[in-house]
Amino acid sequence: MNSFIYDIPVKVYFGENQLQHLGKELSKFGKRVLLTYGGGSIKKTGLYDTVMSEIEKNGLEVFELSGIEPNPRIESVRKGVRICKDEKIDVLLAVGGGSTLDATKFMAAGACVEHDPWEFLSENWAPIEKALPVITVLTLAATGSEMDAGGVISNPETQDKIGRLAPPMLPKVSFLDPTLTYTVSPYQTACGAADMMSHIMEVYFNMEQDLYMLDCFMEGMMRTIIKYAPIAMREPKNYEARANLMWTSSWAINGFVNGGKRQAWSCHPMEHELSAIYDITHGLGLAILTPRWMEYCLDESTVSKYVQFGVNVFGIDERQEPMVIARQSIEKLSEFLFGTLGLKRTFTEVGIRAEDFPVMARKACGNGVLPGFKPLAQEDIERIFEMCQ
Repeated sequence: MNSFIYDIPVKVYFGENQLQHLGKELSKFGKRVLLTYGGGSIKKTGLYDTVMSEIEKNGLEVFELSGIEPNPRIESVRKGVRICKDEKIDVLLAVGGGSTLDATKFMAAGACVEHDPWEFLSENWAPIEKALPVITVLTLAATGSEMDAGGVISNPETQDKIGRLAPPMLPKVSFLDPTLTYTVSPYQTACGAADMMSHIMEVYFNMEQDLYMLDCFMEGMMRTIIKYAPIAMREPKNYEARANLMWTSSWAINGFVNGGKRQAWSCHPMEHELSAIYDITHGLGLAILTPRWMEYCLDESTVSKYVQFGVNVFGIDERQEPMVIARQSIEKLSEFLFGTLGLKRTFTEVGIRAEDFPVMARKACGNGVLPGFKPLAQEDIERIFEMCQ
């Protein structure tokens, strides 16, 4: 097992009514606040008024940037950077789901440099050495952006969707109130569950030497998603279900489960190319891809991990032949994603065209090999895409 450093200094306020501490936390970083959010649902639910009240009670000056898109665009980041510089912003407050949080992180970094923020994500890969402080209020359990240092930004002009991690972008404080996710639709709850599952599986499916404790932790989180996502879809105000999903979302991708593993992810790079061109929901793209990726990567050298997954996550009878268990594990995951969660199962259903497979596959592997659970060249990725039709 590889040695590693684990350091996640994010202060989390978890539970109902924790926003009473928001103004106090913002005040620690200055007086001028940029509030960022998406399409305005926070105004319909009353969350906007609650946030503004806490800001005003503490004598802070607030500026706003609304309209941050799903699969957030670089232009939204640029708008935020301009506000930060023009208004001498001290701290950014992101209220929303992963898209709002991701975009806000890059605004915070972009405010500290003179170049265009896309330089952080283009082939120039400009260094991210500093960022303004970011505080988050989460309204959708999915991406885990509230407790990690990364984000993913789209550029429609180049049809790129690129992610990056950088320690300066780690939120200082995150507010996680499960009641704020009561209004999340069944569809978005399902997509969020698929996203969480993928975050865990990208780390779990690994043929390096594993840390048993972390494998058990990941299996527990996957069982939690499988148990509580359907409940949250049926009973949107079930606090126990929403709380379990929200906390799982954070721990699925905050680095804890990595345990020194250095394996690259597979499904996320492939999905980023789908939503870069077609702007589909990230979790939906992952749901369609993941079972087919599992099927393509299954062979005698990888079967043991499928057996572990099937037995410990889905309770499959371990007395069967390994390949039988492995195939059943893929079937069980497919049943969960497409049956229980009700997500669409093919590219055809979401309008993804086969003529785009070569360019998407080439970009996914960076003109080389995608070194994940099983190394994938362009032709491998194209075959996986074909399996998704």
